[in-house]
Amino acid sequence: MSESSLEISIDRRIARIVLNRPQVHNAFDDALIAGLTSTLLKLENDKHVRVIVLTGNGASFSAGADLNWMRAMAKASETENRADAERLAALMRTLNFLAKPTVARVNGAAYGGGVGLVACCDVAIAVDTAKFGLTEVKLGLVPAVISPYVVAAIGPRHARRLFVSGEVFEAADAARIGLVHQITFADKLDENVERMADVLCNGGPAAQREAKLLALRIGGMQPEAAQSTDVENAALIAALRVSAEGQEGLAAFLGKRKPHWQG
Repeated sequence: MSESSLEISIDRRIARIVLNRPQVHNAFDDALIAGLTSTLLKLENDKHVRVIVLTGNGASFSAGADLNWMRAMAKASETENRADAERLAALMRTLNFLAKPTVARVNGAAYGGGVGLVACCDVAIAVDTAKFGLTEVKLGLVPAVISPYVVAAIGPRHARRLFVSGEVFEAADAARIGLVHQITFADKLDENVERMADVLCNGGPAAQREAKLLALRIGGMQPEAAQSTDVENAALIAALRVSAEGQEGLAAFLGKRKPHWQG
């Protein structure tokens, strides 16, 4: 089956979700966020599905926010921005706490929210040429909504550097800091993802659900607390988007110029 910005297939108990906006590097917009959230919930309740693989179509995994979406949010009110951020937060929370094992098949670049998707998956396998970035500070913003999941994946020390620098980093660095578990050559990506999916299919489904919740709980992350944190973070990013610095950063990015703080 398919729904415009997504392609979904199920084979041998393994569901595959493909972000299908290659012309914009699988960037998020309202439709993609809503479609991916509802698809994850449907697959969670499908008794024929044991494992979910998330990937992108084309050269990128996901470039984060869509330009037209960013343009609309730059003109929106703080209340509208908060509601928008809460929808993205709900997607990340759904993926992070999904009852079934998830694998990120990182076929190319992941930026911003794309990094969030990778961090929310149980296992992440990336092609060796993939690049990653949390570049929000260059726009006068912060990676607020995805921050709990990214920090849980890479730890606060690495997060502090990447959050404040906005630098782009390589797949080898992503593996070193724990964002991805394995890197592979492009021609071996599917083989390695399928091998992991097969391994995951060997576990008891109830036990895997509880094991995942156990790891998250021991790590200090529970659904109720995460929802409260998401509301706070959505308010933060909404306030920054409508602030003078956020407006300048977004205007500079959309206008393909440097923001004033870069001279």
